[in-house]
Amino acid sequence: MRTAVADDDDKPEPKKRRSRGDGALYWSEERQRWIAEATVGYRPNGKRIIKKASDKTKTGAKAKLKEILRDYDDGLTTASGNYTVKDAVEDWLTYGLPGRHERTVEKYRILAEVHVIPHLGKVKLRDLTAEQVDRWLTARAAYLATSSVQDLHSLLRRAVSRAQARDKVKRNVVMLCEPPTGKRPGRPSKALTFAQAEAILDAAERTPMHAYIVTSLLTGARTEELRALTWGHVDLVGNPDAKPAVPPSIMVWHSVRDDGDTKTQKSRRTLALPVRCVEALKAHGLLQNLSREGTDRGWEDDDLVFSTADGGELDAANVRRDFRRVARAAGLDAKQWTPRELRHSFVSLLSDSGMPIEQISRLVGHNGSAVTERVYRHQLRPVLQEGAQAMDGLFPGTFRET
Repeated sequence: MRTAVADDDDKPEPKKRRSRGDGALYWSEERQRWIAEATVGYRPNGKRIIKKASDKTKTGAKAKLKEILRDYDDGLTTASGNYTVKDAVEDWLTYGLPGRHERTVEKYRILAEVHVIPHLGKVKLRDLTAEQVDRWLTARAAYLATSSVQDLHSLLRRAVSRAQARDKVKRNVVMLCEPPTGKRPGRPSKALTFAQAEAILDAAERTPMHAYIVTSLLTGARTEELRALTWGHVDLVGNPDAKPAVPPSIMVWHSVRDDGDTKTQKSRRTLALPVRCVEALKAHGLLQNLSREGTDRGWEDDDLVFSTADGGELDAANVRRDFRRVARAAGLDAKQWTPRELRHSFVSLLSDSGMPIEQISRLVGHNGSAVTERVYRHQLRPVLQEGAQAMDGLFPGTFRET
């Protein structure tokens, strides 16, 4: 009678002392599994922090021990293997959106609860792969707009980045994935041509939106920045006697965001004012003073440059409505234009005039020209002729027809 011989890999062996720092590997009779464990640190009271893993086979347990030690070497000593995508997303929703408007937080929460957690929530974060993310995004893109797919990609990328910064995962695989085009491409931003811009400026004259439109189009300030602009941050005189002379300017230091700050640190900037802006703002200030003196409902004295009839903060919807009235008077299809496209037009007109993109990026408050190129790529005129022109000067040739 033949007796089955157990696989050496599946039967316990006599304990051998492993090198210090290599962890421990042993057989547990009680659990009937191989146990891998390693010391990954010490608590304030001096007690060791031990991380364990188990497997039915010695080979599997040895692989898990190597993973524990590799995590320890990478500095991921306390990361939990059970930390899921749902845990990361909920942590980001709770702590990763400081200063955001409640509507923004609610939007991301709805996206997470409808599109992320039901499909990826149970996946352990350390096991999440770029392939899984690609399949998930492609499935969402089958019926969501492109902007919604981009929001989902941004949500997951930022949630995993936060988890990575807290040693919950080694790398952010979402950054390896590009959001696909959705079912609806979304509304692309446009820029006014020079003729359209002139028509808008002419139509805006003698309307309450005149100074707002002139300042937005000629400085490139964001709508959220102009709505928060105060007279204390406007200098309509400058200092022409200084050396060098100081021009009239506006200090774009605030916005209507919940924290009152600008979108980014680079967005905080001081912009010289073109003459047409100075004239429009002076006229606007005089009219505002008359309104303040003539109102019997009281004036909200917040020192706002662009305000409601009683001095209060403008609502984005009201700005959009009034701007479209001007666009309609200028002969444009008003439904196709929004106030933010004055900023796009600023970039486009400067690019058409030959201004380098590096200078444009500083004026619009971007962290670098790469951001300007990505956001305003349709508005920028590529200027890639300098190399050929320089070489023509060095090596002039004769054009020959073939």
